[in-house]
Amino acid sequence: MLARITSEKMSQVYRNALNKKIVNNDDTSVIFYDLSFLEERVNELVRMFPQTTLHAIAVKSNPLKKILEFLNSLNAGAEVASLPELYLTEKSSFDPDKIVFDSPVKTMNELEYAMKLGVHINADSFTELKRIAEIMEEKKTKSSFGIRINPQVGTGTILSTSVAGEYSKFGVPIKEYRKELIKSFLEYDWLRGVHLHIGSQGCPVDLLVKGVKAVYDFVNETNDSLRRKGKKRQIDIFDIGGGLPVSYKQDEKGVTIEEYRKKLFDNCEELFSDKFKLITEFGRYVHANAGWTASRVEYVKESSGVKTAMIHTGADLFLRKCYQQDEWFHEISVLDSDGNLKNGKDTTPYIIAGPLCFAGDILSKEMILPEVKEGDYVLIHDTGAYTLSMWSRYNSRQVPKVVGYYDEGERFEILKERESLDDVLNFWE
Repeated sequence: MLARITSEKMSQVYRNALNKKIVNNDDTSVIFYDLSFLEERVNELVRMFPQTTLHAIAVKSNPLKKILEFLNSLNAGAEVASLPELYLTEKSSFDPDKIVFDSPVKTMNELEYAMKLGVHINADSFTELKRIAEIMEEKKTKSSFGIRINPQVGTGTILSTSVAGEYSKFGVPIKEYRKELIKSFLEYDWLRGVHLHIGSQGCPVDLLVKGVKAVYDFVNETNDSLRRKGKKRQIDIFDIGGGLPVSYKQDEKGVTIEEYRKKLFDNCEELFSDKFKLITEFGRYVHANAGWTASRVEYVKESSGVKTAMIHTGADLFLRKCYQQDEWFHEISVLDSDGNLKNGKDTTPYIIAGPLCFAGDILSKEMILPEVKEGDYVLIHDTGAYTLSMWSRYNSRQVPKVVGYYDEGERFEILKERESLDDVLNFWE
């Protein structure tokens, strides 16, 4: 299992960034990505699954173009959930056969675009299958096709990111439409795949495996029906989705990909044979622990028995954290103005507050921290996934500079410059 990026390592990287003038005075917040860590996460996936597996990393978790290009250089694929995400991956030079298109609201034009490219398409409904059939009557394509199935195995601890309950807006519910699903595979000769996804964070491994097993049993049943009907084809594409939870706490052991792989193998052994082309859609597991954010403390105010450290990022970057305090967590450390890690404990608790003009823009409440002063930097840990991709335009804040690094800061790469005022103006014009 990969070692987590510790506060000490973040401090070292930040000092190197200051010394090399990667960070300047205008960079009130900076997002960092450990590209060495990211590469090893992808390599972990490759080691744990059959060599023919397509690891389509969820673009929604981190759509930064240079990150996508980096993943492409590692021979990873991309899972896209909208036409713009599809366009991003196309312009990041992904081969079409390494792109999986999962949007639940694909228009006819979007389907035609994707089929012209030749990407793999997971239909979200029976109606979408009919639309694909209509296009297939008029146009040839190299695309392969699956259908998303809701295995209806239950929800995790975070309802807003759980998608396999009795009701879900995604996919076809297996309990209600099992016969109709089998009929679709009998009717459409081009339909060769299944797709499922249980949720993102808050879903235990046993729930993920239970969902895969439910669809696995359905596939075996359907393949038996295809054989009995004299069909020469079988369902041979199996997309298990993503959703493997990650740890956001240094003292909490995270789930390993080895543990997940073993449980999958024990319950669905044939998935690891040449019977299926396997697809994964990990996003958070690949990205979350590879990133962290540094934000300068502009003011420290004291009242009502607490100190409030006012920093330059909040609900603009940490939308879920600020709006759902009890469900999302990030550890916090403090650096001095030279990038050195601060230790000790202040006797007064701290609130870490963002720059946005609403009362809920709070990253953390009443934390015990080292003494925080103006000019210090607050470090927010594990910010590599579902942060920048969910950037809020409220108050027209500028997107911070994004920096990639290798080998604990021996080498840096600017992944995205801080937005200028004209960049913001162009967005709103």
